[in-house]
Amino acid sequence: MLKDITLGQYFPGDTAVHRLDPRTKLILTVVYIAALFTANNWFGYLLVFAALAAVMIIAHIGPKAVLRGLKPLIFIIVFTAILNLFFTAGDDYIFHWRFIKITHTGVHNAVTMALRVMLLVAGTFLLTYTTSPLAITDGLEMLLSPLKKLKVPVYELSLMMSIALRFIPTLIEETDRIMSAQKARGADLESGTLIDRAKALLPLLIPLFVSAFRRADELATAMECRCYNGGEGRTRMKVLKMHRGDAVAFLLGAALMAGVILLRRVSL
Repeated sequence: MLKDITLGQYFPGDTAVHRLDPRTKLILTVVYIAALFTANNWFGYLLVFAALAAVMIIAHIGPKAVLRGLKPLIFIIVFTAILNLFFTAGDDYIFHWRFIKITHTGVHNAVTMALRVMLLVAGTFLLTYTTSPLAITDGLEMLLSPLKKLKVPVYELSLMMSIALRFIPTLIEETDRIMSAQKARGADLESGTLIDRAKALLPLLIPLFVSAFRRADELATAMECRCYNGGEGRTRMKVLKMHRGDAVAFLLGAALMAGVILLRRVSL
């Protein structure tokens, strides 16, 4: 299961999506999320899904990679659907027995919320799939640079996010290594009830936290030894510049948002 977590992983490539400026991809990701939550019918969701599929095809990201990233979130998706199914108020009952009530509105909300979560996760995963952590940091820092006038530590926040994304795969590998060591010592991590398995995972937390703090201390020491002093006066090997492809991407993002808004008036 841990190997299926692909958040923070970057798949190098030379596609049109990979070549986009990271600022463009960050802004379009926000536009995609806004369009996803603006859609209120199946036509809108179909348009958002078509946009997601088009980006996957252009970026040469196969559906298996996206589905592998969704696999660890199945519990959250199912739990969200169940909450909407049984706790949505309404009088259009499909099934009613004592306190268990299922309505047409509840079924609709359950399906749409599960679909929204899956499309949301898939869309945000494409950002990390096609953009390196360093590029995301540079793009986010430049987008938030106006906040520096308000004394907001923009560079430090961007660096923290970059380090977090960079070390997600490392921590996953470390967790998998600790679990293998515990299993070799006779620990049973896969049988029993859900509560029993949760209790069995508790001994993994201490060595994982120790390893994480040790890596953080080593990283801080390495940065101090290299006289690292933050973003003041820092230069970049690759200066971010927007090109014609970024303008086309912005137009397509605006078209997606406009299409979703227009489709809000269409009903099945």
